[in-house]
Amino acid sequence: MNDVGTLRWQSDLELIADAAKQAGGVALNFFNKSPEVWWKNEGRSPVSAADFAANERLESILRAARPNYGWLSEETEDSAARLSTETLFIIDPIDGTRAFLGGQTLWCVSVAVVHRGRPVAGVLYAPALEELFEAVEGGIAMKNGERIAASAKGPETVSRFAIGEDVLKSFPGHLQERIERVKHVPSLAYRLAMVADGRLEGTFVKRNSHDWDLAAADLILERAGGRLTDLEGRAVLYNRPQVSHAELCGAAAPRVAEFLEGLALRRSS
Repeated sequence: MNDVGTLRWQSDLELIADAAKQAGGVALNFFNKSPEVWWKNEGRSPVSAADFAANERLESILRAARPNYGWLSEETEDSAARLSTETLFIIDPIDGTRAFLGGQTLWCVSVAVVHRGRPVAGVLYAPALEELFEAVEGGIAMKNGERIAASAKGPETVSRFAIGEDVLKSFPGHLQERIERVKHVPSLAYRLAMVADGRLEGTFVKRNSHDWDLAAADLILERAGGRLTDLEGRAVLYNRPQVSHAELCGAAAPRVAEFLEGLALRRSS
């Protein structure tokens, strides 16, 4: 990446970090205060007044600052106009709404800048935990200003892996023995951040995650020495007509092949 590109994405990173912190503050004002809730996706997914308020704050800041960028947010009606833009914001104003509504602290604001299908700046802000994860293309991943790195554990050690018991049981025995299942983390973006900072070696991502769940965390994981891939080992592409994804795996880079082996064997069995 050239110097002009570096400066551009660094400027975007500073912009989205400030916006995420402001939106997180908005959401925090609703936390543990029983905000109004509606249901979407045929009654399967909650959305609250806090989601909408945080989304409004993000939109007012970011679209004013970069009017030429496209926009994709979980809480804004999608428009095909984004497909004609090389660069866009991909937003989840509250990733982990169920956790938020249940008074749990594992939820975050997710903001990414995506250029030509891949994230180039990404921020996750977890205001209830006072944690800010950030990364820029070509740079390092940071948590509260300190560098983070994916786990350096080797395949001979026991791995902390976020995975459903039903999926793990279909792994071959030699892999099952080296995987320790961890308690469910309700925010997918935050779960990927846990891989980025070494608290987990990997996580399985069920079918039907969306661009807004993934884009910021994908870059943070990559710059921390990890990878988010489909089950063929390919990087995830964003800003396509279809914004949902098939099964994915996020892991420290040296462990990706091992975990993909188990997932491939599960599919073929």
